[in-house]
Amino acid sequence: MDKSKIGKRFQGKVAIVTASTQGIGFAIAQRLGLEGASVVISSRKQKNVDEAAEKLRAQGIEVLALVCHVSNAEQRKNLIDKTVQKYGKIDTIVSNAATNPSVDSLLQTPESVLDKQWEVNVKASIVLLKDAVPYLSKGSSVVLISSIAGYNPPSALAMYGVTKTALFGLTKALAAEMAPNTRVNCVAPGFVPTHFASFLTNNEVMRNELEEKSMLKRLGTTEDMAAATAFLASDDASYITGETLVVAGGTPSRL
Repeated sequence: MDKSKIGKRFQGKVAIVTASTQGIGFAIAQRLGLEGASVVISSRKQKNVDEAAEKLRAQGIEVLALVCHVSNAEQRKNLIDKTVQKYGKIDTIVSNAATNPSVDSLLQTPESVLDKQWEVNVKASIVLLKDAVPYLSKGSSVVLISSIAGYNPPSALAMYGVTKTALFGLTKALAAEMAPNTRVNCVAPGFVPTHFASFLTNNEVMRNELEEKSMLKRLGTTEDMAAATAFLASDDASYITGETLVVAGGTPSRL
């Protein structure tokens, strides 16, 4: 990331990013931090949280690092409480946590897996914001991280895709409910080579296919997703709410 090109749109702001110790979540926390935010990072494992915090602090970023499984009510509440205890407010929340424990077709997916995907990929955003609302500052923003898979769920990612479709609707509903003091938008990344997507992007045939579908003939980077998220979260997007920004190099998504 070329730091010389990065502004300071988040100076004095406090940003929570869930599932932010690697991949897209880490890149978002890094970008917001480099732009001046105090960032609150979290994931399920203490080791991952500690390692990510160390990397961010080495870049001069102010970090609060907490363990938080977004399906755990106590850990979610702790995430909000500790943030407010330390910083006194919340300006930005990026809800990035997602799970995809199955590559079964929709009708073959066990019910417990359907429940888990719904719980983590959709419901967790709602209940996290429920806890956070009293502490959100005026002019705050929320960004939900969806996926291009939400527009046309592929068979190997069927329920995952459907939960990502739900986030498009959730963005609209929350934007209406949280206006005028809080904006709510969504980023729909294309395919990015991360640990989470490795079963797709490490397969050469699949990777070439995905690159060909993109007008820019490449996969996305975590920095591409972080830049789009930072824009929507910043005051540069102060008149944008209820919208989904597709960041997929022109891969077909919608009209």
